[in-house]
Amino acid sequence: MEPVAVYEKAFTVGMRDVDFTGRLKLSALFSFFQEIASLHSANLGTGLETIMQKAGVTWALIRIRVEITRYPVMNEEIILETWPQQPRSLEFSRDFLVKDREGNILVRAVSLWAIIDVHTRKLKRSKLIAVDYPPLREERALDCKLSKLKPFGQLEMVYKRTIAYSDVDVNGHLNNTRYVDFIMDCFSLETHKAYMVKAIEFNYAHEALPGDTVVLYKDVSAAADGLVYIAGVNERDQRTAFQCRLEISRRTGP
Repeated sequence: MEPVAVYEKAFTVGMRDVDFTGRLKLSALFSFFQEIASLHSANLGTGLETIMQKAGVTWALIRIRVEITRYPVMNEEIILETWPQQPRSLEFSRDFLVKDREGNILVRAVSLWAIIDVHTRKLKRSKLIAVDYPPLREERALDCKLSKLKPFGQLEMVYKRTIAYSDVDVNGHLNNTRYVDFIMDCFSLETHKAYMVKAIEFNYAHEALPGDTVVLYKDVSAAADGLVYIAGVNERDQRTAFQCRLEISRRTGP
């Protein structure tokens, strides 16, 4: 297949992809993003196996912002589109759109990725895996800057989670999609029945490894303004594993 500027793939939302409302779970959405990003990277000559063999590096998601207009529902067929921007010295930008069969945009997302050495786990410069991209789509899915996230007020501990087999990906660390489940589990089912997430933004700071215990903290001091902050701290070294900001709204339907 010739390299393409915009990669497109259809997904059907299955039973395992939805929550108790029958709508797509955020973690499943992140899994779709991960899959199509992997497929497009391979199409462009920078797939995981290729860059590991040629340069000894792997992909790491650094930051992402997702805005949801409507959640896809069970058995719905959706179309995902993804495209990169020209790499910067240490960063690779990648955008995503989720559309329904009529072409309506349901979800928009922008993300930043980096490559890290598989042994030292240190960031490497993008030129290490430089390729000639086809002419790229310059339009962005969202017009925003991905910056550092900070709490609004006081943090309170919610629970602890030890990284186990089902949490670990091919890179040997906690998969970015699992962070989303950890965050959703910071809230009771009753809270999920009353509120929904309309936007989520992540900073992935330090990887969490098998056996590590991540302590989840939340700050709901700005909840009246529709904002919630979540952080995960590695109990082993007290380093922040991730930071997250949720934009929430009350549910208006079932």
